[in-house]
Amino acid sequence: IDVVLKRRHPTKPDLVVLCDVSGSTAQFAPFTLALLHAVHQEFRRVRSFVFVDGIVEITDVLESSPGVLDPRHLLDRRGLMAHDGRSDYALAFERFLRTWPDAVGPKTTVIVCGDARSHDRRSAAPAMAELARRSRRLYWLDPEPRAEWNLADSDLALYEMYCTDVFEVSTLRQLTES
Repeated sequence: IDVVLKRRHPTKPDLVVLCDVSGSTAQFAPFTLALLHAVHQEFRRVRSFVFVDGIVEITDVLESSPGVLDPRHLLDRRGLMAHDGRSDYALAFERFLRTWPDAVGPKTTVIVCGDARSHDRRSAAPAMAELARRSRRLYWLDPEPRAEWNLADSDLALYEMYCTDVFEVSTLRQLTES
């Protein structure tokens, strides 16, 4: 008897990225969008969303873009800014879950890119718990230095408990070290 072992081929997970493009993350947003553009071919299905106090899907923009996107070109998309234009994670994530209920499933990896600044608004912890429940994995990439997490109006400690992992990422070097 000759035993032949078959190698398992790694599956390509579905990927959903939720990216904060508010003023406080303005320097980080171009990096995130460039990263999205680069990894788009590596996953079976990628859906990308940007948010401030509203949220919009930009998958079509990424698929048709020949290169790096400028986040300022996304700001005029209807629904991105619902109220005062300051980030509101609770409002954006609740709308995401309501508007695109089929976007996240058991094979989906969710990546949130943002600074978790609440501007003293209500917490998005219930929405994060729902995202964690629906997804396979949930990661948070925070552009701020780790020493600034959970200071002032940062709610990252409330969200971290629902994440598979949280990383400080504002450069390619930090991304590769994560």
